[in-house]
Amino acid sequence: MIKVAVVILNWNGAGYLEKFLPGVIHTTKFPGVEVIVADNDSSDSSLQLLEEKFPEVKVMKFDENYGFAGGYNQAINKIEAEYFLLLNSDVQVTVNWLNPLVETLDSDPLIAACAPKIKGYHQRDFFEYAGAAGGYIDKYGYAFCRGRIFDSVETDYGQYDQKKEIFWTTGACMLIRGPLYKLAGGLDPAYFAHFEEIDLCWRLKNRGYKFLSVPESTVFHVGGGTLPKSNPRKTYLNFRNNLITLYKNLPSEKLLPVIFSRLLLDSLSMIRFLKQGKFRDIAAIFKAHFSFYGSFGKYRRFRKEEKKFISKYNHKEIYPGSIVREFFINKKYTFISLKWLYHPHTKH
Repeated sequence: MIKVAVVILNWNGAGYLEKFLPGVIHTTKFPGVEVIVADNDSSDSSLQLLEEKFPEVKVMKFDENYGFAGGYNQAINKIEAEYFLLLNSDVQVTVNWLNPLVETLDSDPLIAACAPKIKGYHQRDFFEYAGAAGGYIDKYGYAFCRGRIFDSVETDYGQYDQKKEIFWTTGACMLIRGPLYKLAGGLDPAYFAHFEEIDLCWRLKNRGYKFLSVPESTVFHVGGGTLPKSNPRKTYLNFRNNLITLYKNLPSEKLLPVIFSRLLLDSLSMIRFLKQGKFRDIAAIFKAHFSFYGSFGKYRRFRKEEKKFISKYNHKEIYPGSIVREFFINKKYTFISLKWLYHPHTKH
């Protein structure tokens, strides 16, 4: 069996593959490591490029675009490996990026997955939006990172260079145990893209597993390669998938209060978009909520199946307050300014 399968999901990313794949190949020449490109029915020159320039790389070609979640599931279900490294095609790796991740999973069977420090490819002194130095959520399900709260991205000056337990690992570069990925059912293909890795991590956390940020490993991420941040489609997916994740993972006594609070908080997001003249994003949030309410039947069955795993909402990596309030009202733009997880007497 393969020790580490590095799986790069590609969709019309010939330019990224040509630029970044040589570095991945060069830094993964170890016994038991295999690099695989899973192609989501690209219409550009990706397949021709792989055949001509990277014949040593295994290629899986799909007959349609299954999205981020479905694409990875399609690939991983066909591979037997101890660990899977989910890697975006727009990630530049560094010389010793893989070993610290593998050593972390080898050190403790309760660590389900880990991720490197993610920095910006174009702004290399800054953390990158998609994962920074590890992901968290607040009590209402809003995601943020060590190094990034909403659109405020911090400069990296070593302030988060400690290996730390986190709530979620970024899908841009995640090393995860193969059997656990499959045990949990993988990424939810209904999400298509966005928030699916947080949902997967939460489901595994409810089973007692841990996730770590490993700053000894660093990669650089271009970001926005599939959908730019201002795209209404991305707004729709983010809000819809966020709500579905809450419904799938919250214990019953927390479900209605949190969903009702989210309705109010998402209304504030619409007011913010209104001030910015982003009317298509407002429509996307409306659409996300109606789609979410229409999915109750499907995910009610999931909640019944997962009932014995759904936690009492006491994961210490869930911020106990509102990150919306901290950012927009209290003007706390950095993770350290939250004064949380740094004080041993803080109640979680």
